[in-house]
Amino acid sequence: MPYQINPDRTIPWNGLPALPIEERYYRTLDILEQLVEAKAAISRLQGRSAAIPNQGLLINTISLQEAKASSAIENIFTTDDELYKAFSDKTGSELQGAPKEILHYRESLWEGFYFMKEKDTFNIDYLELVYRKTTGAGDGIRKPIAQIFIRQGGSGPNAGKIAYTPPRGNGILEEKLENLFDFMNDDKRYPIDPLLKMAMGHLQFEAIHPFRDGNGRTGRIFNIHYLVQKGLLDYPILFLSRYIMEHKNDYYAFLSGVTQRGDWESWIKYMLRAVEATANDTYYKITDIIGTKDAILDALRVEPGLSRPELLIEMIFTQPFTKVKHLVDKGFFAEKTARNYLNKLVEMGILERKSIGGNHYYLNLELHRILSA
Repeated sequence: MPYQINPDRTIPWNGLPALPIEERYYRTLDILEQLVEAKAAISRLQGRSAAIPNQGLLINTISLQEAKASSAIENIFTTDDELYKAFSDKTGSELQGAPKEILHYRESLWEGFYFMKEKDTFNIDYLELVYRKTTGAGDGIRKPIAQIFIRQGGSGPNAGKIAYTPPRGNGILEEKLENLFDFMNDDKRYPIDPLLKMAMGHLQFEAIHPFRDGNGRTGRIFNIHYLVQKGLLDYPILFLSRYIMEHKNDYYAFLSGVTQRGDWESWIKYMLRAVEATANDTYYKITDIIGTKDAILDALRVEPGLSRPELLIEMIFTQPFTKVKHLVDKGFFAEKTARNYLNKLVEMGILERKSIGGNHYYLNLELHRILSA
């Protein structure tokens, strides 16, 4: 039976077919070939990240970049310096604008990660937790009366026109989400490769569009947590949103291709390419970070007047911006010693001292370069 497409973009698609889709839509030669490449890339990334003694080095740096890229897809932009400064200050409720939104996303990555680790399942509680943390909203699954339309962006002749209307009505969203969770959680009943499931599940989630806002960001976090839950990653470090941002038009075109033409193959291949490309990119970033960290540590070990260089390296590679306060709060060094050591690294060309808003920050030049590439 052909996939039942959306017959009218302007009315709620309450007929959105349940998962799973028929095998013929995902068991094609092109998809299977791309699946092999994606699995190899993510396996190599997992092996590389598992070899790092200090996982915090990856967690802070890579997840911040994921948060920034995912938010940019929703037209929430900030500079690297603004983002890293905000994270190094951790001023919480005092943050405003894009840095606040992006740090919310990063916090949501971890709140959902710990929930998933504890419960080992995906459900509405998980989704609402991620949604609320990401958006700062206090509501949950949208109400049946909510009039939600997806409109075309841009400035062309179709800008503002309705491109898609998600399902709505009493119990409809809950029913469709229950099917989604059943499909994603039950590998015995649905023995499909997790990368294929992720691609199918992401489209289904976006088609259901369960929240009034933040569905894209919530759905992309769901992707990462699903890969962790299935053992493909230890931590949510796959930089998937960058690929989507760089191929944003294709992302939305292939989403529409499923709802309007039943073209699952193009969508699944796109998501598998995203996994392959971003797994490779993250692998090389990790390799560069480790190599740079080790080289700087070797240089510091022979530098006179520096004690416990390992602690200094640990701090400056946990996040791009460091403050004297960070070293003091960790109990690594006294304030005067911490300042002297950081200034010494400035003299060595490892850090750059910046004055922002009357405060002094120390930027790890090589870490910043690697993350910004």
